[in-house]
Formats: sequence, C-alpha cells, structure tokens
Amino acid sequence: MSGWFSVYALHTGLIHDGDDLTGKVLAAADAAPCQGVQDGDILLLAESAVATAEGRVVSLDSVTPSAEALTLAERYHLEPRIAEVVLRESDCVVGGIPGYLLTLKNGTLLPNAGVDHSNAPDGAVVPLPADPDRSAAQMRTAIGERLGADIGVLVIDSRTHAMRLGCSGVAIGCAGIRAVVDEAGRLDLYGRELEVTKRAVGDCLASAAELLMGEADECVPAVLFRGSGIGITDDVGIPTIDASDCLFMGAALHADPALFNRKGKTE
Repeated sequence: MSGWFSVYALHTGLIHDGDDLTGKVLAAADAAPCQGVQDGDILLLAESAVATAEGRVVSLDSVTPSAEALTLAERYHLEPRIAEVVLRESDCVVGGIPGYLLTLKNGTLLPNAGVDHSNAPDGAVVPLPADPDRSAAQMRTAIGERLGADIGVLVIDSRTHAMRLGCSGVAIGCAGIRAVVDEAGRLDLYGRELEVTKRAVGDCLASAAELLMGEADECVPAVLFRGSGIGITDDVGIPTIDASDCLFMGAALHADPALFNRKGKTE
C-alpha cells in the first residue's frame, strides 16, 4: 500500500437498459479531474448501474406473487410482488423483519437478496447483476481492449452490519485485484505473529467509494481509485465462508433468545 491515494467521482448521468456502460464510464473519467483511466487504476461500479445496463430491471406489473411470496409478504409487511422477486433471487430465506427478508445469495447474507427499489424506474425493481464477477471481468477486459490499460474492477453494493445503524460498502464482484489479503505471518507492533487476520481490501475500497456515490440522486455510479499501491492481478472473485464459520451467523444458529430483552439489548 502507498501512503496516499486519490478517489474520483465519475458522473455518467442516468444509466438505461442496454447502455454501453464502458463507454459512459470512460467518457465520465475523461471529463473528471483524473483525466481518464490509467494503468494501475481501480474502478468501482455500483451494482444497480451494472444490473440496469445488463437488462436486469424487473417491471412489477409482470410479476405474479406465488403462495409463498404472499405468506412472506403478510408476515413481514412487504409488497407481495417484491417478495416474489426476492424469492426468485434468493438461494434461501433465513427470516426477516418488517419490510425486509434476510436471505442467502451466492454465499453471502443480505437483505432482500439485493433487490433494490430505490434508484429504479417507477413500478420496477433492480436485482443484483446475475454474475457480478463476470460483470467486473467484462468491464476490465473492455477497458483493456479500448485503452490498453491494465486495471482492477469491483462491483459494489451497500449493506447494513449487525446491530449497527447505516450502510457501508461491500464488494460483490471483483476482477484484477485480490479482494481479500491474508496477513497471516506478519508481525504486529509488538512483534507477535498474526495468525488469522485477513484484510477485506475490496470492502474497504467499496466503503470509500460509497462516500462519493451516495444513495440518492448523485448520478455517480462509478468511482476511480488512483495511487493506492494495490497490485493489479489476474484474480477474479471474492472469497466467502460457510455460515457455520461466520461469527454472526454461527452464533445466531445457537443463540438463546433469553439473552436479549425486548429492545434487543443484552441483559
């Protein structure tokens, strides 16, 4: 890692179904203070923009809720058609709270399987890209072919965290950098060897990008990092772990509800 880096917001305007996202991103980079995309840059793309350009937008008028969707919608106070889209996008529904289903999808835990009705056209929702790693790899290849630049690409989303208010960024697709770096074997400040520490580099970059992307009408679906010192590689994908190995999910699987009072605080 270097001792500094620069982060640039890329203003593309609205992204529509079928748009040349690569072209729009490159034009926005040319117009930004970064003056285009260079070797070693890392490009971060909002999942909703990627999914929209790839034709993933779902019109709710085309959705007929199943019996299971109707049951979940009633239990968790959801619009039945949205519940149906979430079911279709989920590998598994773990549970929920009013307004949200907690789901497993592609080895990660997330609300509503990533189905988003903010920043979507009226009467529509936007699921996640079908294959975020492939989306990242395709963008990386396209920029390499057009510019000859060797870069890293992340597709990112915003997520909540256990018992914390607010959202931060998380990488859901990766090509060209190592999204998780194993620090085992390095020494801490007191000379002790690290045994299990892993740095979620992709998620850290995603959280920084979210500060520029925002969640409203900013029209910044892409952010460019320069000077980070993060090496460009041929890595594709983001490592995940089994639910039983996750501190939060593993503990929840064996949780005693009596440990919590009615406000969700430990006694």
